[in-house]
Amino acid sequence: MGTQLIIDTDPGVDDAFAITLAALSPDVDLLGVTTVFGNVPLAATTRNAQRVLALCGRPDVPVAAGAERPLVYPQPHRARYAHGLDGLSGRAEALPEPARELAQVDAVNLLVTLLEAAQEPVTIAPIGPLTNIAALLAAHPSVRPKIDRLVIMGGGLSQGNVTPAAEFNIWSDPEAARRVLVEEEVPAVLVPMDLTVRCAVDTDWLGALRESGTVGAALDALTPDYRDYYRKALGWNGIVMHDAVAVAEAISQGILETERLPIDVDCTQGPSRGATVVDRRRAEAAEREEPHSAVDVAVDTDLDGLRAFVLGRLTGGGGDRP
Repeated sequence: MGTQLIIDTDPGVDDAFAITLAALSPDVDLLGVTTVFGNVPLAATTRNAQRVLALCGRPDVPVAAGAERPLVYPQPHRARYAHGLDGLSGRAEALPEPARELAQVDAVNLLVTLLEAAQEPVTIAPIGPLTNIAALLAAHPSVRPKIDRLVIMGGGLSQGNVTPAAEFNIWSDPEAARRVLVEEEVPAVLVPMDLTVRCAVDTDWLGALRESGTVGAALDALTPDYRDYYRKALGWNGIVMHDAVAVAEAISQGILETERLPIDVDCTQGPSRGATVVDRRRAEAAEREEPHSAVDVAVDTDLDGLRAFVLGRLTGGGGDRP
């Protein structure tokens, strides 16, 4: 039995890559996918998740819809500027129709059911806003021992992308992020955009994906709007596969190098709302302040090895860990 994994997601182009990475990995037991608002509204993220699983030939994986808004304050805007109006560059309808009906329970209840039924602790990869995970841990504290670790895509150590200070997933629901990262005692790995941007892939990588077969060609076909956005953001023709980097770590623990760091999330209404505040001072300096929760923050990886791992899994080539 491989990694027991649940993905909580808001597809999104990079989310589609991440779901496919898990769905096609032979050493992953993908127990379920839960959806949350984020890049586009909940109805679209849910339909996109169902369609991506159908593309991967995984009708066995249940999908449940979760939070349609943040815990406290409305999300100011979506990420259609990067992902397109439907979340998949306007090409969601080109994917297969869902092969399985949506679960008749909500995301939190599906998470509880899957965790309670698991014979060993489960890895959860939250790669969207953390609203579902915050609600799960608040309402069902008894499932904490069934969670091996959370591998979270979110945050920025030095800057943001949706504001100068904040990364999109954390900014979308800072109160939920603070609950999960600071207030809960569940092992967590935070995969920030500082690292995921360094893992960006170019047209040669995307070309190899496109030429690999039906699934690879379908994934590449979802990228035009995303590619246009990142051509400007990066200054060269490529994309950042943020969420797939986190799911790679969820699948293959240690593929990312981590550093244990105190962290907090800014939940004020000022210009730094949604910022992840990471304390990288010497330990003796940090100890003089009120202590914050510490999480394992991904800070480095073998970049070419990581790209090869993801491409290998997406194309059916195995994708051995670097």
